[in-house]
Amino acid sequence: MNENKKTKVYIFDTSAFLSGKPINFEKNKMITSNGVKNEISPGGRDYNAFQFLIEKGLVIQNPTKESIEKIKKIIKKTGDEKRLSKTDIEILALSLEINKNERKKAIIITDDYSIQNVANYINITFESINQSGITKRFIWNYRCRGCGRKFKENIKICPICGSDIKTVISSKKMIKK
Repeated sequence: MNENKKTKVYIFDTSAFLSGKPINFEKNKMITSNGVKNEISPGGRDYNAFQFLIEKGLVIQNPTKESIEKIKKIIKKTGDEKRLSKTDIEILALSLEINKNERKKAIIITDDYSIQNVANYINITFESINQSGITKRFIWNYRCRGCGRKFKENIKICPICGSDIKTVISSKKMIKK
């Protein structure tokens, strides 16, 4: 094997298993998190795909607390904290850890647009299974439905007028694939 060539590491989100599409990455390293394992329901099509990949070498790995904290800081910047589950954060944190090693390149397999948004923000490659994938990267902010005041933090009620707060796009950027 050429030492200069980067080894591909595929990191699977739950949506990869829920897609129903055949998954075959067995000649590469395959990783997922315990959170994904817990989201897969025994007995279903997704469970069968999951078990098949376990037999082919899928590794269940948990990210470090340090990587999770880094991702939490990043998703506060992008405004995606309300859109991502604990499992989604695990997947992003694992990809961050894998990419620390310059000989490996993490590729997240997901149809989740919020995971794709954050992955693009931190220069992590992603591939979709059923969806076309994102074409723009968003930064989200929050705006009061009543008075229109904007907030960078996710709050439920406007401290000025008492109306509900909604999520809005504060900026968008076309992405290259």
